[in-house]
Amino acid sequence: MAEKEMDQGKRRFLVAATSVAGGVASGAVAVPFVASMLPSERAKAAGAPVEVDISKLAPGEQMTVEWRGKPVWIVRRTQEMLDAVRKTDDKVADPDSKKPMQPAYAKNEFRSLKPDYLVVVGICTHLGCSPVGKFKAEPEPFDSNWQGGFYCPCHGSLFDLAGRVYKNKPAPDNLVVPPYKYLSDTRLLIGDDSKGA
Repeated sequence: MAEKEMDQGKRRFLVAATSVAGGVASGAVAVPFVASMLPSERAKAAGAPVEVDISKLAPGEQMTVEWRGKPVWIVRRTQEMLDAVRKTDDKVADPDSKKPMQPAYAKNEFRSLKPDYLVVVGICTHLGCSPVGKFKAEPEPFDSNWQGGFYCPCHGSLFDLAGRVYKNKPAPDNLVVPPYKYLSDTRLLIGDDSKGA
């Protein structure tokens, strides 16, 4: 009888020890597995807002920054460039920016918070190529009505100096204006347009 009780005690001990060891092993396997499903620091950074210093950007110049793995162009427009935007209203497909390719605050004549700064994602809305900035009116070989802006060499789409696509071009939509806000007169935050507390 004592031997049977001893066997029962060993059995209970072995079952408990095995259960504990199995639980620890399951936790050890589950933690890295669950952690692997969380976004990496690189992935978090890729979607994070980007702060940009625009203090050295001269009128008529463009700079490019990366946000979410995409090029974002910041163009400091001159008065001539702003006048050219007004001249293209009847030549572009969506002059009033009715399609939602920009936040509500950029649904205006110049598609921007401040007229002199254009902020657009530098990817053609046709097939995802990257257009080239041509800020002076160069009608040949482009289009006799073109006042300057962005030219996509892949299939010939033309955009004006507000990122609006010309009529009868392959690109179906205007260039995308990302969410952004001014932190000061010389600093932009691209990817975040929330109001401060």
